[in-house]
Amino acid sequence: MNKAREFDQSVVAELKALLGDRVSTSAAVREHHGKDESYFPCAPPDAVVFARSTEEVRDVVNICRRHRVPMIPFGVGTSLEGHVLATRGGVSIDMSQMNQVLAVHEEDLDAVVQPGVTRKQLNEHIKHTGLFFPVDPGADATLGGMAATRASGTNAVRYGTMRENVLALEVVLADGRVIRTSRRAKKSAAGYDLTRLFVGSEGTLGIITEVSLRLYPVQEAMSAAVCAFDSVDGCTRTVIQTIQAGIPVARCDLVCEKTIDAINRYKKTGYRVAPTLFFEFHGSQASVVEQAEAVQAIAKDNGGMDFEWATRPEDRNRLWDARHSAYFACLQLRPGARAVSTDVCVPISRLADCVHETMEDVKSYIVPVPVLGHVGDGNFHLVFLVDPAKPQEIELAKQFNSRLVARALAMEGTCTGEHGIGFGKMASLRSELGEAVDVMGDIKRALDPENLMNPGKVVAL
Repeated sequence: MNKAREFDQSVVAELKALLGDRVSTSAAVREHHGKDESYFPCAPPDAVVFARSTEEVRDVVNICRRHRVPMIPFGVGTSLEGHVLATRGGVSIDMSQMNQVLAVHEEDLDAVVQPGVTRKQLNEHIKHTGLFFPVDPGADATLGGMAATRASGTNAVRYGTMRENVLALEVVLADGRVIRTSRRAKKSAAGYDLTRLFVGSEGTLGIITEVSLRLYPVQEAMSAAVCAFDSVDGCTRTVIQTIQAGIPVARCDLVCEKTIDAINRYKKTGYRVAPTLFFEFHGSQASVVEQAEAVQAIAKDNGGMDFEWATRPEDRNRLWDARHSAYFACLQLRPGARAVSTDVCVPISRLADCVHETMEDVKSYIVPVPVLGHVGDGNFHLVFLVDPAKPQEIELAKQFNSRLVARALAMEGTCTGEHGIGFGKMASLRSELGEAVDVMGDIKRALDPENLMNPGKVVAL
């Protein structure tokens, strides 16, 4: 990750003339913006700017373009594939102060936000309307970052990912142009679908400065449940049969016995230490009961035990808080370790095969490997705990991950269901899509010919 360009210090003077004390070159601020939740070593930018408007982002882009300085958009740093690391130096553009909800159109079920608004902030802002935004990756990520990485999460099985829930974007391009990719209409056949081009582009094609999002009515009834099983195979069979039966579960997540044990220790909970599924059901009072009873029957046939209900909001939140804490709980299984986190997704009919083969494979890893995931849409993760001071451990984890990716691709799956590519999965992307990656490179060159927008991510130029 050696920096390919010498940083022109005159850039800082121009940026400070524009933004004043919202430009920082301090080591602490730069270090914070040079790392995320991945295991990759810190790669700090040469400077950090804190933008507050689209116009400021445009002006920063123009300054950086004139000096041929790389630009890396930054939300809150929760990514897992090195998306925000300044691998070639440059300027980190922190969007956290662009945190205004610009408009809520209750009648149309949509909202317009600046990119630094987090998902929890949006839901708090609109809670009085009877609407909510469903995409929940666990971390309280910024909505701009979630759009840029095409994030999803626990609710994706029912409500979809950011791909389905972003209506339009405002984007600053590498040449300083500011474009809108679409209008607020729920559908359009007007030209190329530029919104989908930038959703998932990870800051490599432009910088998102405004996001229009779908909202959904809060359902009349919501209930959650947790169910332990005598085997992971029982969990995956239950998930497959539930989805194939057309039961509209809102959330469906798996944690293995190692993960649930870690959660119990970390959150002081008392779940049975066994492979476990977390469910949530949305709908009318009658439909929620009907859905839950149907899933409970399927679970029982597959070795399910202790089907525990949670209907009060505080109980449901406590249950899902436990699930969302799984990643950090797993880190405590090996204090001081970093996580090499995997992220494959397969067609639901192949889920049981892929999980079973993977768990057999990782039995030989140096320490127990937690398994968890949003299995309702075929997505699951492994957490390889490595000593960051031992490169051989990182290499071993990568070898296991390579086998997992190859297994998922052989089952017509993908190397990443939600984490994205960053620079950690560029080789896997090539294995998955082949020459299509060259087409992505052509698009990148067309929009960013000098390779200044988050260079070294997604495609190699």
